[in-house]
Order: sequence, then structure tokens, then C-alpha cells
Amino acid sequence: MHAETPKNPLPQLRPVLELLADGDVHSGESLGAALGVSRAAVWKQLQKLERLGLPLESVRGRGYRLPGGLNLLDATELRAGLRPPARDLLDELLLHDRVDSTNARLLGLLEKNSGHGVAMLAEQQTAGRGRRGRQWISPFSGGINLSLGWQFGGGVQLLEGLSLAVGVAIAQALQEFGVPDVRLKWPNDVWCRGRKLAGVLLELSGDLTDRCAVVVGIGLNVGLRGDAASAIDQPWIDLNSVCPGIDRNRLAAALLNHLLPLLQSYPERGFAAYRQQWQQLDQFAGRPVRIVSVQRQWSGIAEGVDDTGALVVAVDGERRLFHGGEVSLREG
Repeated sequence: MHAETPKNPLPQLRPVLELLADGDVHSGESLGAALGVSRAAVWKQLQKLERLGLPLESVRGRGYRLPGGLNLLDATELRAGLRPPARDLLDELLLHDRVDSTNARLLGLLEKNSGHGVAMLAEQQTAGRGRRGRQWISPFSGGINLSLGWQFGGGVQLLEGLSLAVGVAIAQALQEFGVPDVRLKWPNDVWCRGRKLAGVLLELSGDLTDRCAVVVGIGLNVGLRGDAASAIDQPWIDLNSVCPGIDRNRLAAALLNHLLPLLQSYPERGFAAYRQQWQQLDQFAGRPVRIVSVQRQWSGIAEGVDDTGALVVAVDGERRLFHGGEVSLREG
């Protein structure tokens, strides 16, 4: 097992972030003393925090604060929440303050025959990706941006339904914190109270007929703010609005506790082992839906999924199967 090395593209800002993370007011003088820099240098760092989209507040005559504080990711705290077998399956933990895309970075490692068992998290992504090329909005410290790399032998056919099984794992992790009304939307969304809470993006590399690798990317909304929230083009929800106070490090650890054993055993167990749990959480079971492709669409009644993770829809009395790479599911 490798020791984790936190990666900080903004290393000069991490100390001031940690000081302001408590949400209390700190004077420029006290910040300068703690950081060993001048008040002018402190002011320059605070301006950079504002450019990160953080709601820095100036309290006249007293100093500065981040209202509500920050729950920063911390490798030591995260590792403390890991249980066996996840603790043994995790090969390396990489934490970033800001990256383009954790999925893209981890794919790069896997293409160099590295990255197996590596978990990468970022406080913020500047080019986070969603399904079908959409952007994933991830304000600084506002969610969980997690990518997990894993190598498989035997070809991509062994991974049928994996994105749905990952959805089950996310739901199980959320249930540990008492998050209410968690549901799954085929093929890769986690919903809460009828709105999107998290998304899953799987990306593959290698020989798809023999030895291949997958990056499991997860974006989960914890506390979205202002401009970032307004940029989202679909109904969304975050954890702070339904179950405030969940520690991000504990939540990330819980996700890894469920995901790592899943990836280890998936080639043998397949999606069939998760199908019943998925069906119990199906957001659209028995409801009218539309299935949309580039060229046409179908209307029918959702009837869950089969053992491969294909969506089952009754269209004009005929049972039809749809696969995730081909179509999108919408409410009827």
C-alpha cells in the first residue's frame, strides 16, 4: 500500500483556507501572524479565495470570515473512516484542491498501467464531466468529486450494469447518514426528493476484449452556492438542504467502503447481485416514461431492469429493452 501524498495546485492558499474553515472572524493581523506573512500578503490571498467562488465576508473593524465555514477534505480524517476490506483494497489516496477533471487525471494514470485501486478527490473541478459530454458543476468544497480506478481481466462484457451497481453503493452510503428519500434513475443518477443529487460517469481504457480498466467517477452535491447553483440546467438538490451537517470526509470514506469491495467482486457477481436492491430504489418504477435517442423516442411504462442492467419498458404492450449507451430516460 502506498502512502498518500495530498496534491495541492493552490498550496499557498491551503493554510489560509484551514484558518478560515471554522467560520469565525479572523483579523488580518492574526492571519498574518499565523501564516508568517504581512497583512498585504494576507489580502492578496484573500482576493484569490474570492476568485474561487468562496463567500468571503469582510467584517468592518474585525476582520474576515467564510460564513458557515468549510469542511475541507483531509487524508488522515478520510482514512480514519475506512473499514476493511476497503482499507486494504485502497492502494493510494490522492487529494487535490483544484484540477480539471479527476476522471481525466485517473484515466491518464491507467493508460500508463498505473491507477489500480487509486482514489482521487478534488475540492473543485474546472472541467468536470457528466454523461453525454455535459459539464458537472463543482464549486470549491461544495460536493464530493471522486474518481476510483480499477483494472479488470476478461473484457468489458463483465462490466455490464456496473453504473447501476455503483448507484446502489452510493445509496447505501447515504443511508448510513440517514439521508431520506434516496432513489435511483436509470442508468446513472442518484435522486433525492425528485431531484438529482449525484451522478455516475464510467470511462474505460485498455483492451475492451481482454484486460481493461475503468474509472468510476462520482459527483455528489453537498452544499451548492450562488452562481454555481444557477448554472445547473436541471432540477437538483444538495445534502445540506435535506440532511445538513454530514462530514465530507466521513461521507467520502463511506462511499469507498461500499465501492471498493463492489469493484473487487463485480466480475464474479455481476449486476444480478444488485438488481433487487436497484429495483427497490427505482425512481420511475411503474410510471409513464419517454425513452429518447438521437433519431426517435418511445413512450411506455417503466418496468425496472433486467439482470444486465438494461431498462425494461412496456411499449404498446410489448416488453422492450434499452441500454444506457443508446438512449436517455425522461419522465413521461
